[in-house]
Amino acid sequence: MVLLSLEIRAELENLLNLQPQEASDFPYFFKVKCNNCGEITEKYSCVVFSELLYLPNSRGKAHLVQRCKFCSREGSVTMMEGKGRPYTLEDSEAGKYVPLMCFDCRGIEPCEFSFRSGWAATGASGTKFLDIDLTEGDFTEYDEKESCPVAISNLEHRFVVSK
Repeated sequence: MVLLSLEIRAELENLLNLQPQEASDFPYFFKVKCNNCGEITEKYSCVVFSELLYLPNSRGKAHLVQRCKFCSREGSVTMMEGKGRPYTLEDSEAGKYVPLMCFDCRGIEPCEFSFRSGWAATGASGTKFLDIDLTEGDFTEYDEKESCPVAISNLEHRFVVSK
């Protein structure tokens, strides 16, 4: 068992935070690496906290159960609640990575995250920006209340071993 934490970093302009819009229904898209043979999937797998699958030949459940196409080993990924937090303006100014979600990995592990849509941010005026699409790697909009532009850019991610 390996606990991997998905950490993100970004530059926020006139935004107080960045986070998934709906925590329990937010789709995490990532490629998966087999711990046995090292094969990485070509397609992204989608994992949602509210969707659990039964593990074959077990009483347990996981958010992702997948068999390696190369060596046929089966693995699973389970999301760990309460291990992440929103990315804030202070984090952005400090250039810090912040944990977004933690995954309990058995036999497979996520290795390449795709930001996509479903994000939310709050402007300095309190304006809520919902259903932000970060597929292209950035977001720009205008905050009418503050009369200023808002932006998200230079998105980065990493998976780190967690305790």
